[in-house]
Amino acid sequence: MRIINLIENTEGSTGCVCAHGLSFYVETSKHKLLVDLGPSEETLRNAEKLGVDLTQVDTVILSHGHYDHSGGLMAFSKINPDATIYMQESAGDDYYADDGNGADKERYRYIGIDKDILNLPQVKTLKGDYRIDDELELFTVKERTHKLPFTNNRLLIKENGKYIQDDFRHEHYLVISDDDMRVLISGCAHNGIHSILDAYKYKYGSCPDAVISGFHLMKKVEYTDEELGEVVDIGKELKKYPTMFYTCHCTGEAAYKMMKLSMGERLQYVHSGDEVTIKKRVANSERFEEEITGESEVCGCSEK
Repeated sequence: MRIINLIENTEGSTGCVCAHGLSFYVETSKHKLLVDLGPSEETLRNAEKLGVDLTQVDTVILSHGHYDHSGGLMAFSKINPDATIYMQESAGDDYYADDGNGADKERYRYIGIDKDILNLPQVKTLKGDYRIDDELELFTVKERTHKLPFTNNRLLIKENGKYIQDDFRHEHYLVISDDDMRVLISGCAHNGIHSILDAYKYKYGSCPDAVISGFHLMKKVEYTDEELGEVVDIGKELKKYPTMFYTCHCTGEAAYKMMKLSMGERLQYVHSGDEVTIKKRVANSERFEEEITGESEVCGCSEK
């Protein structure tokens, strides 16, 4: 399995353009696919720089209905009109960010997808979980087991002329089964990484070997003491899983550094242009088993 971060918020060693957004290119035994398309056509230019031929992509997963994950999709569809694009039906709704009363422009800023995407014939809209084939499967969070990330508070949906809290029913998650491993890829984990992992465990009866996801913990202003505590707690809880975590984009560098203190090598940051080397499930190592003695039952994971 080969996974390359085509674009995200920070610059890597490859010299690729960085921007607020996310896109992963993935090669499996059967597929060449994209998970999200970043905020703009820069995603395509980074792919070219990295030697990734996007005309060979057969599958596109749009993780949720925000511009910073879909901005390069129309440009991609022009060079590759044949790849099937999977998205939740509600990903085309009207999503906004509340920039507050002191915003330079309008308080409510549109952050949804380009509506022209909805007219593409290769788009397949879904309602809930969907199995593409024996390698690729999409699942959703039907019931949250933990509260939403605090940074979701300003993210809204406009319905009947009113701005209300987004419930993120438009978000789904990709599970790749290949090379005797299962890898979970999420865009921003707006539903909360703990709720997503609980939904995964309920569906598959085990933990993923690796998770690649933003955790949506980034803030432009300082964290409150309560928020700092939440970030630290998330890191401590994720460390209990027999799973490698790779993060980027909306996690933010400050939150990453805080989580890294407790997670250590179990958490890695993936920059623009970086290739992810998925390791075998870390629970196979003697060191990890010593660290989490008795924790497998707590997190509901079965060992391979």
